[in-house]
Amino acid sequence: MRILGIDPGSRITGYGMIESQGNRLRHIDNGIIATHPKEPLALRLKTIYDGVVRIIAEHRPEAVAVEQIFLASNPQAALVLGHARGTAILAAVNAMLEVHEYTALQVKSAVVGYGRAGKPQVQQMVKALLNLPEIAQEDAADALGVAICHAHSRTLQQALNRTGQR
Repeated sequence: MRILGIDPGSRITGYGMIESQGNRLRHIDNGIIATHPKEPLALRLKTIYDGVVRIIAEHRPEAVAVEQIFLASNPQAALVLGHARGTAILAAVNAMLEVHEYTALQVKSAVVGYGRAGKPQVQQMVKALLNLPEIAQEDAADALGVAICHAHSRTLQQALNRTGQR
């Protein structure tokens, strides 16, 4: 299964594409969708939308995993982040893809095994799990982590379904 992970942000939205076959994970692509901070929010959202649409068209994922918003101390920042997140989700839904959402705690637990892990730990584990030649850029590594989290969650759910547990 091809999974597109998205780490939404109004300035930088990270993306990571992996393929999951059983317990095997394979890196396909990763990067960022960068917006210009001086542009109006509407144009930044269009850039994010167009970027996600392009990535979906190029790589044909079967599912999309998006990181959920954490509680921010700045309500305005949380609102803008919510717009960016909603834009990425809309691009996925318009492509008729399933969208799955995970908290940062779930992602870190799935990737590192510790929900309070720091970004460098996540980056190192993403590199190791996907056998990358170098550490991915921070936002792209986070997005790959979200995709890995979905792959692990999906594998666990399939195993539970086979044993009759839910």
